[in-house]
Amino acid sequence: MRDLILIAASGLAREVMAMRQSQFRVVGVLDDDPTLHGTDIGGVPVLGGVELAAQLPGSFLVCVGAGSGRRRIVERLAESGIGDERFATLVDDFAAIADNSLIGAGTVILAGTVLTADVIVGRHVVIMPNCTLTHDDIVDDFATLAAGVSVGGVVHIGAEAYLGMNASIRQRTSVGAGATVGMGAVVLEDVPSEQVWAGVPAKELGVRL
Repeated sequence: MRDLILIAASGLAREVMAMRQSQFRVVGVLDDDPTLHGTDIGGVPVLGGVELAAQLPGSFLVCVGAGSGRRRIVERLAESGIGDERFATLVDDFAAIADNSLIGAGTVILAGTVLTADVIVGRHVVIMPNCTLTHDDIVDDFATLAAGVSVGGVVHIGAEAYLGMNASIRQRTSVGAGATVGMGAVVLEDVPSEQVWAGVPAKELGVRL
């Protein structure tokens, strides 16, 4: 097993620690909150701030919940010389991933998720439990799919988009970069970038702040 250091002492970090997977062993957490330094989360020590990453061996996984937050941390680490080759890709043993699907560096996929055929998932994506992505879907970098999201075939989810719990996305539609889809929404048409949509069927509520 390879050593893994999580970045952000978050709920997502604890979910990663609870994953059933045999490739990585979580050995530490980095977080910029000084009150957490020297404590532990889930029995794993908080070693210090994110600036320590450049001094540490092993692989990293950014566990910030928001896609924009993950992006900022990844950019900060890149300035320290930490590139894609240092980021783990974690898939729970109880997820079903087709052999012809692709998953980018730094992405985490939790239990019960299904990727059927020719699904492409980008870098630093978070897919929570029991999501379904069907044939030819594309999920861009830093997107977040909350628990129970269902995505029809040939759908494009843009970078940093957020899909709320149990949202459903109709086949051959798109959710633009930075857009938010509310919990339980039923998306029947394209959602433009940076907009907030919710409801059944989903309609525009405003612009993401």
